[in-house]
Amino acid sequence: MKIYYTFLLYFFCIKVFAQDSLTKNPIIISGYVEAYYSYDFANPINHTRPNFFYSYNRDNEVNLNIGVIKATYSDDKVRGNLGFMTGTYAQYNLASEPVALRNIFEANAGFKLIKKHNLWLDAGILPSHIGFESTLGKDCWNLTRSILADNSPYYEAGVKLGYTNPNNKLYLSLMYLNGWQRIQKIPGNQTPAFGSQVTFKPKSTIAFNWSSYVGNEKPDSLAQWRYFNNLYALFQLSSSFAITAGFDIGMQQSRKHSVAYNIWFSPIIIMQYQLTDRSKIAARAEYYDDEKGVIIPTNTKNGFKTFGYSINLDYSLRKNMLWRIEGRSLQSKDPVFLNGTGLSYYNNFISTSLSLSF
Repeated sequence: MKIYYTFLLYFFCIKVFAQDSLTKNPIIISGYVEAYYSYDFANPINHTRPNFFYSYNRDNEVNLNIGVIKATYSDDKVRGNLGFMTGTYAQYNLASEPVALRNIFEANAGFKLIKKHNLWLDAGILPSHIGFESTLGKDCWNLTRSILADNSPYYEAGVKLGYTNPNNKLYLSLMYLNGWQRIQKIPGNQTPAFGSQVTFKPKSTIAFNWSSYVGNEKPDSLAQWRYFNNLYALFQLSSSFAITAGFDIGMQQSRKHSVAYNIWFSPIIIMQYQLTDRSKIAARAEYYDDEKGVIIPTNTKNGFKTFGYSINLDYSLRKNMLWRIEGRSLQSKDPVFLNGTGLSYYNNFISTSLSLSF
């Protein structure tokens, strides 16, 4: 496998350097590395933070959240991405995928359907169309991901039809997918899944988004349909101050053919302020309610009903290098957090990270 990855990287590098220096290069090689350290005051024995965290989830050890090498090809008619990754993000987020697929970051190809219109068809392994938080920390306002981001898809596999209008204010897309954050379908599941996205930017400082998902996440013999909506708005109120507000709500059949549904939802608000040319501060408040344990099972009376707060400071050491530190606190209605040999209503931790993009 290592030889395979090395060969691919060598191939792309040859392509890059073989281009005529006077011709625009359609291939771009990029990379990202993010190391982190988290300290959970509950001191988990296995060095793993609560199981609903899938990023930055190793405790009291220096580790790699994600390391990515990616090749992008783009011209007027076709485009594609091929990227490989490693780190604890890949280890935990793709644990259910076949071993051969667990290190794929992106692998997709697309072509323009109409010459005079920005209408594209893309297929393969794609970034998720759900949410405003990225896999790459440098693109997010907070160091760690919110509960709603870690418990909704980061990636998806399927076919996407996407359209951007001429003034770039409206984006529309429809997707045929293999499932909820799945490359390989569940055994016994022959049911297609679908997604959609609408993004509207009335001006450069305001954006509204609605993303949806419909699918069955069980074998067909136990089919339970899931319907999910992700909404968020971004407001750049001044050159130094911005707010993102989001709301996720999902519902899933309680059993096959049932007209009863189990519902979960999560509101969130994040505020970011630019302190200096090199430094920013961001504060987050969130709530996640999953009483029936559809996404986060707890086997407690009230299920998972958790408030969270965090504050982080970012400092750009260089244009492409970012240092961050964050304090975060969670409080649940039931004791769902491990604390020594017992359970606690609270979970508090601090994290720091260093990332380099190239």
